[in-house]
Amino acid sequence: MSQNENQATIIDGKSIAAAMRQEIKQDVIKLGFQPGLAMVFVGDDSGSEVYVRNKVRASEEVGIKSTVHRLPEGTPYYAVSGIIRELNDDPDVHGILLQLPLPADIQDKTNELVNKIDPGKDVDGLTVMNMGRLVAGMEGIVPCTPASALHLIHSVEKKLRGMHAVIISHSLLFGKPMAQLLLAEDVTVTTAHAETRDLPDIARQADILISATGQPHMVKGDWVKPGAIVIDVGIVRVPNPEGGKDKIVGDIEFDEAAKIARAITPVPGGVGPMTIAYLLKNTLKAAQL
Repeated sequence: MSQNENQATIIDGKSIAAAMRQEIKQDVIKLGFQPGLAMVFVGDDSGSEVYVRNKVRASEEVGIKSTVHRLPEGTPYYAVSGIIRELNDDPDVHGILLQLPLPADIQDKTNELVNKIDPGKDVDGLTVMNMGRLVAGMEGIVPCTPASALHLIHSVEKKLRGMHAVIISHSLLFGKPMAQLLLAEDVTVTTAHAETRDLPDIARQADILISATGQPHMVKGDWVKPGAIVIDVGIVRVPNPEGGKDKIVGDIEFDEAAKIARAITPVPGGVGPMTIAYLLKNTLKAAQL
């Protein structure tokens, strides 16, 4: 972590993730065999392409064998389901990831396809079985991005009991599991979303403010309670006003929020690198099980 000129701590997800990957690398060596991670990538979404490439690179770094099963846009539901079934039965594959979002023609089948994955190989933690175990407080595979956000919060504050968190996201992918992780830490949780009434006032009550809407700079600096821990999960490309390549920004108006917050994650370089590190950790866990 580093300090900015206004004294807010910048939570350096890159360095925290790098340290975590080194730990995973050592644990893979101790495992005695090479874990296998299979990614199913349907279509040609450019953002997903970057994510998949980064996941492959990170897997190689820690000694996990990764394979990408690329299926063209227009691949029918039954063909994607068939690939997942084959991977479930492959003893050399310990983790399976269905890269989201799926193309528009099968997007309505996302939940069905995710739940075709063997829960023991579900390294995204999104199957009904793993979600149910999370809600019940039982051991299971936890979704990568919420686990990453909690790790970064703990890098600032170990004891969260009694704090109030506001999560601006009610999605199955992030908001709901994030709430469960914080409730398990005895945090009071308010789950909101982009359409919540009086959202700025609700956000100002948060000791921990987390946003994952994908709406660039939706959360303004004056939404932040002085001294809050701010976690920005949003990531979106916007045109660069100075020309050239698009800029990557998050949900939160960083410069203004950093003047008020106790600690804040940047975009890029915050939650993103940690999410990939947790994917590797979940793959290792699945192999150990």
